[in-house]
Amino acid sequence: MREEIKRLKFLLSSAEKNAQAEAVFRKIEEFPEFRNAKTVLLYWSMPDELPTHDFIKKWSPEKTILLPVVKGDHMTVRVFTSEEDLQKGKWSTLEPTSLHGPQIADLVIVPGVAFDYNKQRLGRGGGYYDRYLKHKHIPKWGIGFNFQLYESIPSASFDIHMDKIITPDRTLE
Repeated sequence: MREEIKRLKFLLSSAEKNAQAEAVFRKIEEFPEFRNAKTVLLYWSMPDELPTHDFIKKWSPEKTILLPVVKGDHMTVRVFTSEEDLQKGKWSTLEPTSLHGPQIADLVIVPGVAFDYNKQRLGRGGGYYDRYLKHKHIPKWGIGFNFQLYESIPSASFDIHMDKIITPDRTLE
């Protein structure tokens, strides 16, 4: 499944990725949970993920945006202050260098390799989000491209369910 999704992501042009991202974020902006959230945990997207950079820059003047920081086998969060404040982290992801944080988010928007109709999330296999979110009672929304939504995906007992899954064409609540 991961290899098939990797292949499909590779076939998407930058314009197609951006168009799908715009569709997803338009939906997100309509939800009261997002509008009312003061602090949102997002992720600075890697090239194969649904692009988040423009959305983060758009909303960071109005909301506190948190981004993940991986240290060892644990994930924490820090406040996004600017693109210049980012440096390469453990998996070549860009992470904030600011010392602001950790803070509690009102909403978490999570990447994934795949999602399913039961709101399960398949990550990259590190378990960082699962461990970080385990005891946090915060709305968790998974976002991705249309082809990342499956009827069913493999899951384990420690996998954290999402509260919503949002793709350009579908929203599962």
